[in-house]
Amino acid sequence: MTVYVVAQTDRARYDRYQARFMGVFRKFDGRLLAADESPTLLEGQSAAQKLVMLSFPDEAAARRFLDDAEYAEIAKDRRAGAETTLFLVRGLS
Repeated sequence: MTVYVVAQTDRARYDRYQARFMGVFRKFDGRLLAADESPTLLEGQSAAQKLVMLSFPDEAAARRFLDDAEYAEIAKDRRAGAETTLFLVRGLS
């Protein structure tokens, strides 16, 4: 079943993470579906300044990416430079 990783971030030192992200991400069977610098909030509350949506063929592939040592190294910049809410969303089968 397809799964999606949706990241909601506030920008700061995030730029350094972003510059290195695609080099690591390309090694996995994922697709970058959206990276919106100004998402439109339709309902509820959010302070997000950016929203990113990634797609993976299954949960195992998503977790391999998220648990990868090289990704963990660059994710330090994401964590230091952004307050992030990260979701794993299961697609419809």
